[in-house]
Amino acid sequence: MRYKDKGHLEIEDRGAVLVIRVDGGPHGVFGLDVANQLDKLVDRVDRDPGIRAVVLTGAHPERFVSHAAVQWLQEEGAASPTVGRRAASAVVRVAKRVNQARVLEPVVSRTPLRGALQLERLHATFLRMNASGVIFVAALNGSALGLGAEFAWACDLRVMADGDFFIGQPEILLGIIPGGGGTQRLTRLVGTHRSLVAILEGKPFTPEEALANGAVDELVPQDEVVTRATALAEHLGARSKGSVAAAKRSVYFGGSLSLQDGLHIERTEFFTRVMSKEGQELMLDYIATTEATGELPLYNPDTYAQALASGSVPRHRSTKTKRR
Repeated sequence: MRYKDKGHLEIEDRGAVLVIRVDGGPHGVFGLDVANQLDKLVDRVDRDPGIRAVVLTGAHPERFVSHAAVQWLQEEGAASPTVGRRAASAVVRVAKRVNQARVLEPVVSRTPLRGALQLERLHATFLRMNASGVIFVAALNGSALGLGAEFAWACDLRVMADGDFFIGQPEILLGIIPGGGGTQRLTRLVGTHRSLVAILEGKPFTPEEALANGAVDELVPQDEVVTRATALAEHLGARSKGSVAAAKRSVYFGGSLSLQDGLHIERTEFFTRVMSKEGQELMLDYIATTEATGELPLYNPDTYAQALASGSVPRHRSTKTKRR
């Protein structure tokens, strides 16, 4: 029987924050429908200036996302001829060009290249999350393996339920390797050696191990996961959307380059913000406050506390800035 995808995203609108429940059916798997709907979701939140953060959690009572729909992976792999590394590299490059152009996509989607195109699209979606001015928080209400873990790694923050749960990359036990970014994102989170050992063994982290290794950011009781993730989303989502995007691009894309190239990305992003209307007005207000009070605002403990809570240094002039 051919694989039929019935996964979907349940969207709860809480104003500046969207809470998304990933429903992967009875087993809570991540399939093509979820991938396609996630792609549309990222496009929506990027375009809407009123949406500042997204909380992602699982509809399954004990799982965030179980893992990829294995039948989906198996059938797409079987539809393509066996190739070596050089040919596989060529296929991946073609898929990337097709995804960027979108012109040939309807044709390619009916060929053995469709699996490579689907994977390219998923990677592109995760990368758009990394480049977005929206904060993405994974509320891990339970376990996550394989693509479920990679989905969490692609988010900006991870709050995990404390309990008899686990998160990791077991793909090697099926004769494959992580394909949704796990070899790269887990490595950046926990370090090269720890990531390699975890991937080679296929053994997941317990919540305590994940926290100790830096794979998740917080552990809370299961019934508090979405509440805590939403609080983090609201807190960081209060920052300038343009500056959040610039900071994320600098860290995610510049942090894996040489120091010289990473600094080039930082300078580029810095100049876009320092010349922005928002940045200029906030800095002018800071200067005016310093002149009026005789002290630097961020060396006033109360002012600093207000800035951290609200997302920007409090204004003392009448000029108002619309966040971009």
